[in-house]
Parts: sequence; structure tokens; C-alpha cells
Amino acid sequence: MTANKKLLILPGDGIGPEVMREVRRLIDWMAHRRRVSFDVQDGLVGGAALDATGSPCPDGTVEKARAADAVLFGSVGGPKWDALPFEQRPELGILRLRKDLGLFANLRPAVVLDPLVNASSLKPDLVRGLDVMIVRESTGGIYFGEPRGIETGPDGKRRGVDTEVYTEDEIARVARVAFDLARSRRNHVTSVEKANVMQSGRLWRAVVSEVGKAEYPDVELQHMYADNCAMQLCARPKQFDVILGSNLFGDLLSDLAAALTGSIGMLPSATLGAVGPDGRRNALYEPVHGSAPDIAGKGVANPLAQVLSFAMLLRWSFGMEEDAKLIEDAIGRVLAGGMRTADIMQPGMARVGTGVMGEALLRELDKAAA
Repeated sequence: MTANKKLLILPGDGIGPEVMREVRRLIDWMAHRRRVSFDVQDGLVGGAALDATGSPCPDGTVEKARAADAVLFGSVGGPKWDALPFEQRPELGILRLRKDLGLFANLRPAVVLDPLVNASSLKPDLVRGLDVMIVRESTGGIYFGEPRGIETGPDGKRRGVDTEVYTEDEIARVARVAFDLARSRRNHVTSVEKANVMQSGRLWRAVVSEVGKAEYPDVELQHMYADNCAMQLCARPKQFDVILGSNLFGDLLSDLAAALTGSIGMLPSATLGAVGPDGRRNALYEPVHGSAPDIAGKGVANPLAQVLSFAMLLRWSFGMEEDAKLIEDAIGRVLAGGMRTADIMQPGMARVGTGVMGEALLRELDKAAA
């Protein structure tokens, strides 16, 4: 059994190590029951890296990430590091990885599983069967634009500056990812911006239109202002197939979509780079939830978003569709059986912790593999 799939695991902070532990158990299960082995390395990022090296993303972590076929990321941040200067924030670890590895397209699926229909904040008929993919540009926009910072003027008053900047090439490449995804789904892209008040939004709308017309005439393209899209996600979420947005708007809308599914603790994500001449692409996978320091160390966190992120990794980076589907189906059966962590708890269900949820998943996988 040759370990020819190079995987870097970055547990990070807060609940990151706890939920990542359940993925490590799943990797061990795959080695024994599926005869699939991974060349796994561990690395430091976020607050854990700050404590050990003084950097939220040390050069060694970036080098390991470049050498890996895929990166599985946990979470970063917590109150322990809140007082640090901005340039030492744990969250800068994930931003450096995205920038240095060229991970420009963040894919965030918002899917409502049948057993969790009643856990959504919306009425069941609005979310039953919901399956939306949000594509967020992740290396440009206001999170990276210059100038930025806090300055003090001659009058002694402080002024905060962030700059929204996009080039047409940055917009076009992430638009192609959204259009390609739509072709494999329901053939519809909703591109969101604020072209009515932002110059970058005007360029965004123009470039997406040009790419759609020239390269994807078979895909239906709709333009929508970001604030209207937020309202429509709450009013009629099933109208959407693929939503394409900038770094800022994609971030906000994907978290809103997460609330529709019942819990942010159920949602995975992938961030992809460009496909190289050798067919390889850098990729990082992470749950949408944060480090949740309020429950860290208590063994109550939901591990399923981290596990689903691993399933996305198997599908997108290693082409292991059968194994990814095996894991996703097993999660559905565990939830159908009534097990719930605190974030998705419903009346009449059995409340369990992180480890028990992981064990239940392995039992379902054993049954499927028998």
C-alpha cells in the first residue's frame, strides 16, 4: 500500500485540534478498510504557530504546503492573541497561505441534509433540498488592497483605510471557476456586486458578462446586487445554483447561507489555485466555522464540517469520488439515526460530543464496507 498522496494537516487553534482528531481516525480507518494510505505531515498555523515561532504562518509551513498535494486546515484565533498587533493576528496565517499558494477560488457549498431540515432558521419548505454553491474570490479585493491601515491626521483624529481593488484577470479567472461548476450542476450563475455604488463592482459586472458571453454561452448568467442577494437568500434560497462574489461579499453571503443549513458546524469549504501544466493545483480545505474558543477543550464541537472538508479534499484533489461519497452518505445515516452535537440539537434527538459523533461515523462506514 503506497502512500503517494501528500497531505498536510494544520489543526490550528481552539476546536481545530479536536475536530481534526476525528479526521485522523477516519484516515486510519481508510488505511485499514479501504487500503488507501496518505503521506501525512503536520504543521503549525495561527496562534499555535505564533506561540512556537512568533509568526502566524512560518516559512516552514508554507514550504510544506507547497510540497503537499492538498492541505487540510482546522481553525485559527482566540482571545489569547486578541491584544497582539494587527500584523501578528492568527488569522493572517490563512491569508498568507491563500496568497502564497495562489488559492484564489473559495468554494463553499450550502446544503441542507434531509435530517436537518427542521434545524434551519427558515421554514422547512424554504430550505428542503437546498443545494447552493458559493464561489468567493479569495486573494484580492478589500482584504488585500493597498493602501490600508490606520493613520492619524494633523488634527489628531484617526482614519481607517481599506481599499477594494480588482484587476480584470483576477475577476475572469474566478468567474471561470463559477461557470465550470455551474455546468456540472444546474447551469446557472448569479454574480453579485455593488455596481450601483462601487467602481470595482462595475468592472466586476462587465468582466463576468464578457467571460460568460464569450466562453460559456450555454450557462445562464444573472447579475444581482449583494444586498439584494442577502435578502433573496432568506426569502427564496432555492432560486440559486452557483453564487459568485468578491472576497468581501462572498465571505458575508457564505456565512449567511450557512445559517440556512442549520449550523455553520456542518459546512465545509475548498480553496483552489490554478491548474498547472502538469494538471496539479494547490488546494486547501477547511470548515467554515471558526475556532470557537468558548467551547474549545470541552469535547462538544461538531466534527462533521471538518470531516466533510476532508471528503471535498478526496473528491477535488485526489479524484476519489467513491470514497468521498461513502463518507457523505455515512454522515447522512448518522444524522438520520438521531445523533446530534449541541449546535444541531433538536427535540427528541440524542445529544453527543465530538468523539461519540466520530465513533458513530466510523460504525456506519464499517457497515457500508462490510
